[in-house]
This record gives sequence, structure tokens and C-alpha cells, in this order.
Amino acid sequence: MDSRDIAKTFRDMARLLEVEGANPFRVRAYQRAADALEELGPDLPRVVEAGGLTEIPGIGRDLAAKVREALETGRIREYDELARRVPAGLLQVLAVPGVGPRKARLFFDRLGVASLEALEAAAREGRLRELPGVGARTEERILKGIALVRAGMARRPIGTVMPVARALAGALRAVPGVHRVTVAGSLRRCRETVKDVDLLAEAEAPEAVSAALARLPGVAEVLLSGPTRTSIRLEDGLQVDLRFVPRASYGAALCYFTGSQAHNVRLRELAVRKGLKVNEYGVSRAGVTLGGEREEDVYAALGLDWIPPELREDRGEIEAAQAHRLPRLVTPADIRGDGHVHSRYSDGAATLEEIRAAAAARGLEWVIVCDHSRSLRIAGGLSEERLREKTAEIRRLNRSRSPGDPVLFCGVEVEILPDGGLDYPDPVLDEVDWVLAAVHTGFGQDRARVTDRMIAAVSHPRVHCLAHPSGRLLGERDPMPYDAPAVFEAAARHGTALEINASWRRLDLDDLQARAAAAAGCRLMLGTDAHALEQMDQMEWGVGIARRAWLGPDQCLNTLSAEALEAWAARKGKGA
Repeated sequence: MDSRDIAKTFRDMARLLEVEGANPFRVRAYQRAADALEELGPDLPRVVEAGGLTEIPGIGRDLAAKVREALETGRIREYDELARRVPAGLLQVLAVPGVGPRKARLFFDRLGVASLEALEAAAREGRLRELPGVGARTEERILKGIALVRAGMARRPIGTVMPVARALAGALRAVPGVHRVTVAGSLRRCRETVKDVDLLAEAEAPEAVSAALARLPGVAEVLLSGPTRTSIRLEDGLQVDLRFVPRASYGAALCYFTGSQAHNVRLRELAVRKGLKVNEYGVSRAGVTLGGEREEDVYAALGLDWIPPELREDRGEIEAAQAHRLPRLVTPADIRGDGHVHSRYSDGAATLEEIRAAAAARGLEWVIVCDHSRSLRIAGGLSEERLREKTAEIRRLNRSRSPGDPVLFCGVEVEILPDGGLDYPDPVLDEVDWVLAAVHTGFGQDRARVTDRMIAAVSHPRVHCLAHPSGRLLGERDPMPYDAPAVFEAAARHGTALEINASWRRLDLDDLQARAAAAAGCRLMLGTDAHALEQMDQMEWGVGIARRAWLGPDQCLNTLSAEALEAWAARKGKGA
């Protein structure tokens, strides 16, 4: 087992313990330890060998012993015992929106439901509604939730697949005779979820590269192997397609296999009108190739500027490229700060000093540290006194920072209460640098009430930004029903920013909503919502969403300097 395997086991243990009704603090301990292990990544064996495991926040002696047991034996005895008491199939049941630990336990005890299939059968047969606290409407919502989970199994979040794709591409680049390997498909377009991995390669000996791919760790099956294409299936079921392309056609093939299908159809239609033929081999007229080695040549032959992959969805990019009006999209190099990071003051794993060091290592100039407000107790929400302690520590760290150290802004992720009010009184909000309003409860409210809550929040003079507006969790929870145009209009009118939450579990706002928000006049703030230091790398996914939304640097607050952001926040706080 490696660090990710152990982290997943700890998360599974936390969920199974919840079903058993274990102490919430014990459950949270496993969750925090999982965060810490994911942050360590491949450094785990080195830390264990150095005897430094218990020095990591969130890992005490008991959990450290379990980590060592997993590394040495490949198992955790307590997990095996827990799985004997609580069927592991309940983990799938718990993934269904609306099925918490209590309901999962009720369904298991009364109906023997211990898998997703059993839950679906019980719901379709009307047996769930016969249980206390479960009616026909709940049964209907559970069936919708099961469909959501199954859709999530078919498509996987970009944050889990892209690292795999890059690792495979890196391994293949090391094979002798390989000139280049490129990730294509939905991943290159930064789609939030993907079905499989598409790789393109230019190589002198495709058969040797295919054999090398088949020998890589984690490969379960070779589905197809030939001189132009090899397909494999990984142990977790993910399919990987590797295509071999000659140099003369590499750009055309990259364009074709990046997609989208709708974009490619528009290119072919444009080519036909010009008397040309375009496919994965190049652009030609009467059998004479006009371009294909580079993507730029393919687009130029069609009379188009080169189109960034994130825009290739047939949403106006063809027309913009024809008119030479494609926007200058925001890039990772433009990002100067992270608008949403959690610390140990609430449910984060890192100290303020560690967050500042991590920001410096990533070349950031500032970070807004947003911990939860008092009503969200399960996430360690801060009392007013605790919030003031955090504010004082941030002020001290900023006063003593060395040249080049990032600035820390004291933020709070304040809960929007069911009536639209905020979880802290205004005088408390006046003491912090940044107010990030968010909904974490009351997801069952109807569209009108959710909309009213959000409009009340973005209209509040002390709220700077609305966090993860839809509240969705990819593959786990549907977006809340709300009137997005009305919320965007209110936010623009009151000068309140909207968040693109860069966590791959959320990616909220999504690309279409972010584009609509910008069109309404809103500024966007990208925030990683990091609860562990390594999650600050999720900014990449937020930038991908921003680019898919056609956003330029001036539309993202993250491109401001610390001084400019502070001035913007001060004007907003005064209602300007």
C-alpha cells in the first residue's frame, strides 16, 4: 500500500465508523489523517523511516501504528474487523446523495441493504417508504441519487485522471525512440469529468512502445495492440488509448483527437465550403497536403487563428477565430494568489506558517485563509474568540514577514443561514480582511428560498465573494436549484465576486455558469478550497474552468497584486 491507498482506507474507515455511530471526533481523526497522507504522497516511506510520522498534524501514535502496519503488511487489521461488522458495500450506499450514516444503518438493519444494487431494488419495490422517516418523496430522491452515482462511475473527475495520464505519458517518453507523447481528448480540453484517456505518440518503433505500455504497473488487460493503436485497461477499470502518428500528421491528429466532436464537425463543414478536406491526417486539396504537422497549420489552412483546446466546444470559437477576436485567456502564470485555503484553525491540516511556505513554493504573492464559521461545528467552525486569535496571528505573521514572503489575508467562510442572514454579526465581519459566504446546509430548500438566500448574501455590503454557488459535488450531489441569472445580476450590482472553486470534487462555478457570470459583469475568484497543502495544486483545475469560460486575466481577482486585492476588498467592504 502507498500513501494514497492508506488515505483511501482511512476515509473508508471513517465512513464505516459513522454507520456504526462512533464518536464524531474519532471519525474526524481518520479524515484528517487521510488528508495528511494525501499531502505526503511519495514522501511517506522516507518520513516513516526517519521516525517523523507523529510530527505530522493529524497523525498521533495510534494512527501512525496503523500506517506502519499498512506499509509492512498491506493491510490494516482494524479495517478488516470493521468490514466484518459493517459490510464494505455500504460505502457505495453512503455515496448516494441523501443517504447518511443513520439511513444506511436503518436500511441495512431492517432490509439487509448492503450494496447499491440492493438499495436500488428496495427503492423500486417501494420497500424503503415503509420504514420510519422515509416516505415516497425520499424514495424518489434516492433513486435519482443512485443514477447520479452511476453516472459518476462512468465519468471520472479530471483531478483523479489527469495525474494518471501524465504518469503514463512520462513513462512512455522514457522509452527509446519516442520523440513525443501528448495527452489529448477531454483531458486536454479540461473537461471536468472524462471517460477515458487519449494519448498521441510519435515513435520510431510503435511495437516496442506498446509492449512498454503493457508492462507498466497497474495495467490489468491489453484490449488491442497494433501498429497504429494500442488500448489497455487499468486495474481500476480506466481505459487508455494510445495512437501512433507520423510527424507529418501529428498536428492534424492532435486536433482531431482533442475534439470536441462538435468542434471537429464545424471544422469539416468549413473545409467543405473552401473545397478542402480535413481529417486526422491533415488538410488537403485535390490530394495535395496543405498542413498537418502543426495544429497551427491546420487552423491557418482553414482561415482560422489557432484555437486553445479549452474553447473547442462549438460555443462561438470558430466565429471568433475567423474574425481574429479570440480572447487572451487567463493562464497559470497570471495567478498571483489563492482565494480559499483552510487552516488548522478549522478543518484544515496546516498551520498558517505552513500555508505561507506552501504559497511561496508555488510562486504566489498572497493567500486568503478562510476557515469555517461558528455554526458549522462538524468542520471546526470558529467561535468569535477563536476567529480573533486567528486574525491576531495573521497580523503578527504579516508584520514579521521577510521580503518575498506571501501576504496572508484573514478570511472567513461564513455560513449563509437558512433565512439569508450570516453566521457572524457585522462588527465581527468588520475585523477580517475577506468574507466568503457559503451554503453548507439546507440543500433541500426549494428554488425560490435558495435563490433568496444567495441574493441576500451577495447583496450584503461586507460579503466579498460567494463560494461554490451551486453546492454540487461531482458524482455525489446535484447542484442546488437556484435562479443563477438573478444571483449573478445581484452580485454584479453589489460588486460581489463569485468563486470558481478549484477542488476537483466541486469545480463550481462550472464553465458555462462562470461565463454567464462574467457576461453579467461579475468578477471571479479562483480558490482551491485546500484542506491540505498539496490541494493548493488544484488551482490548475480552476484555471482550466476559467479558460473554458473564456475568462481573461482582468476578469479574475487572482491576477491582482496583494495591494490591489486589499484595495478592492476595502472598497467592497465600504459598499463602493
